[in-house]
Amino acid sequence: MERRTLGSGGLEVSAIGLGCMGLTSAYGPPPDMPERVALIREAVDLGVTFFDTAEVYGPFANEELVGEALAPCRDRVVIATKFGFDIDAVTGERRPGVNSRPDRIRQAAEGSLKRLGIEVIDLFYQHRVDPDVPIEEVAGTVGDLIREGKVRHFGLSEAGVQTIRRAHAVQPVAAVQSEYSLWWRAPETELLPTLEELGIGFVPFSPLGAGFLAGTIDEHTQFGAADFRTVVPRFAPEALKASGALVALIRAVAERKGATPAQIALAWLMARKPWIVPIPGTTRSHRLRENLGSVAVARTLTPDEVQELGAAAAQLPTEAGRLPEAMLRMTGL
Repeated sequence: MERRTLGSGGLEVSAIGLGCMGLTSAYGPPPDMPERVALIREAVDLGVTFFDTAEVYGPFANEELVGEALAPCRDRVVIATKFGFDIDAVTGERRPGVNSRPDRIRQAAEGSLKRLGIEVIDLFYQHRVDPDVPIEEVAGTVGDLIREGKVRHFGLSEAGVQTIRRAHAVQPVAAVQSEYSLWWRAPETELLPTLEELGIGFVPFSPLGAGFLAGTIDEHTQFGAADFRTVVPRFAPEALKASGALVALIRAVAERKGATPAQIALAWLMARKPWIVPIPGTTRSHRLRENLGSVAVARTLTPDEVQELGAAAAQLPTEAGRLPEAMLRMTGL
C-alpha cells in the first residue's frame, strides 16, 4: 500500500483510509459486532493504516468498536478521532450545539483515550468550529495535550480558511477534513490552495458522495428510515436524477480504464495532490477491496485525464445541497 504524509510533522498514513462512522451509525442498522471487527482487521491486513472515528459517532460506540478492532495491531495504525460537540462525558447524551472549551477538549481526549484503549491519540480533530471559543484557545489546548504526550497531531474538520490560518499560527495543523468529491467541488476554490500554501494535508470524507458516485444509487433508490440520506437535499429523487449524468461520465471513464466507478472517483481525488488521503467508509468486505483497488487505478491516471475528468464533471448539473440547512450552519465553510 502506498503511503502519504499529512502535514509537515511527518504523519505518515496509507494513501487511502477507512472512515468508520457508518459501522455504528448514519446508514441504518450496522452488521453484527464480529463482522464489523473483522472488516476493520481485514483493512489492516490489506495495508490500511489510517482509521477515522469520533466520540460523537454513537456517541462513544464507534470509538469502542475501533479500539477493540485495532487493539492487536495498534503499533501498525494511525487512529484519528474528534472532539467538539457538546456531549455528557458520563452518559453520552448529546446536547444541542458545539463545545470546544478547554476543559471539554481535555475531557474528550481522556474519554477517547480510554474508549480506544490507547496511550496517545495520533490525530485529534476539532469536529466543528465553536464560535464561542477563539480558535487560538482551541489550538493552544491541543498543543498542551501534544506536549503532555496525549496527542500527536492536531486537525480541523469543516473549518474555513481564516480559521485554519489562525489555528495553524498557534499549533501546526497536520490535516483538515472536509467533504470533497467529483460531486462536491467547493474546496477547490479556497481550501485546497490554502492547505498547499501552509503544508497541511487534506482528508476528504464522503469521497464517494455517500455512495452515489459508486453508481448504485439513482432516483428510484429507497433509503431506510434510519439512513441520514433521507433528509439530505441532494438525495431527493429529483436531485439524484439531475446528477445522474455525472455518474454516467464516471462510468464511461471506468469502462475505458478497466475499473469501477467508485475506483475512478477515488483515484481522481488521490491523483489531484499527493497530500490528499480520502477515507471512504463501508460495511462490506467486497466494497472495501474495491475501494482499496483505487490506489492502483490512481497511478494509471495521467495529468491530462485528471484535468479532463474534472473539467467535464464541472460542466454537469449537480445538486448543491450536501447537508440539511441546520447541519450546514454548524460548519465553518
